[in-house]
Amino acid sequence: MDFDPLFLRNGLIVFILLVASIAFHEWGHAKVADLLGDDTPRGDGRVTLNPLSHLDMVGSVIFPLLNIFVFGGGFPFIAWGRPVVTNPSNLRNRWRDDLLISMAGPAANLLVALVSILAGCLVVVAQPRLGELVKSLVVMNVGLAVFNILPIPPLDGASVLRRLVGMSEETYFTVSRWSGLVMLLVINISVTQRLIAYAVARACWPYAALCAWISPAAFPLIFHP
Repeated sequence: MDFDPLFLRNGLIVFILLVASIAFHEWGHAKVADLLGDDTPRGDGRVTLNPLSHLDMVGSVIFPLLNIFVFGGGFPFIAWGRPVVTNPSNLRNRWRDDLLISMAGPAANLLVALVSILAGCLVVVAQPRLGELVKSLVVMNVGLAVFNILPIPPLDGASVLRRLVGMSEETYFTVSRWSGLVMLLVINISVTQRLIAYAVARACWPYAALCAWISPAAFPLIFHP
């Protein structure tokens, strides 16, 4: 474990970007639920971009810090926030709206990645040092989106799968009891890690292609070899 100033600075930057990205993710869930008629997230103070309203001590702080500073941070986007509580009885179309709420978190991260690459194309030619920051924002948010669509409770992919296959809430919550152990086992399997890395790289490709199309001069400054 290295504690030189550059390592600490880079690690803290990654952690700050991760916390901000988690806040956008959970805000996406809360905002869409609010728009669809469920005022539960608003009552819980979740329709906000304030990270303190969304952080989970284990998934947003302890696990990421250990991952970044102890285990090397190979997948810094493996993290999660405090789940947004909703009341399905407030939704007009329970099946459809629950799917939309579940997918809103990953969609929010993909939107942040899009805004980051658009802004980056405009500024990195004049400020090349920002290239690494833009790339980190894109990879972090795309990575969070990809990780969260894994079909493991309580990740968003599991909620989507539950609706698609018609799984009962009782069965879902029974499976969820073992989800933490399953998640730790799955993300530590080398095959799974390679699949996640491949999926994130493929999901980042459209952003790289968009950058190359908008500003060929910015592309090598952001997506340098």
